[in-house]
Amino acid sequence: MSFTHTFTSPALRTGLRPVLRLPLKQRSAQIGATARAASTITQKLKEDHREIESHYNEVVSTSDPEHQQRFGNQFTWELARHSHGEELLVYPAFEKYLGDKGKEMAESDRKQHHEMLKVFQNMSSSDPKYVPHLKELMTSLKEHIKDEEQSDLPALEEALAKHPGYSESMAKNFGMLKALVPSRAHPSAGENPLFEGPLGLLLAPIDHIADIMRRFPDKVISPNPSTK
Repeated sequence: MSFTHTFTSPALRTGLRPVLRLPLKQRSAQIGATARAASTITQKLKEDHREIESHYNEVVSTSDPEHQQRFGNQFTWELARHSHGEELLVYPAFEKYLGDKGKEMAESDRKQHHEMLKVFQNMSSSDPKYVPHLKELMTSLKEHIKDEEQSDLPALEEALAKHPGYSESMAKNFGMLKALVPSRAHPSAGENPLFEGPLGLLLAPIDHIADIMRRFPDKVISPNPSTK
């Protein structure tokens, strides 16, 4: 869905009618404030980061294996979908808008993603190495998140500022894309997004069916990717 289509949707036009009755200066200020309130791709990714961190904290803050397994599965589910979404949407934007530096950033981040979950996602909370391995994984992930939030995303937002509405449009597309991607890591898909995208779409339904057999928080059989 394009930014232009969203901005001109009937629901949004209805919401803007009171604004359009204002004097021109007030109208411009109000519309500008509304646009600034829209979620950017940076805000969307940071929301994911905080959610992933919260699931990690649930695992390491208890010794209850059942609680650890449920939130460990949720951690895997969130991180895998976040990573696939970044690989298919955000990293190509790095390459497109940030030149050679963006290509280096994308290449480095893709390699980190493929290493993060491939072992932990298949472990059981009954394994003595379950929590230690998750802590090791999170140590690497925190560095990845720090680099992304402090360096990569500010650089991307600066480049996208030349294209009004692009960051907000990316945020909406990222949310929709996460409903279609796999919910597990698949290192065998490789690091080339030209292969990763089509293969991911083939693997996603398999992952979503397998999620029915996994235990998640609040006794949910399986999270619904279309709602998160």
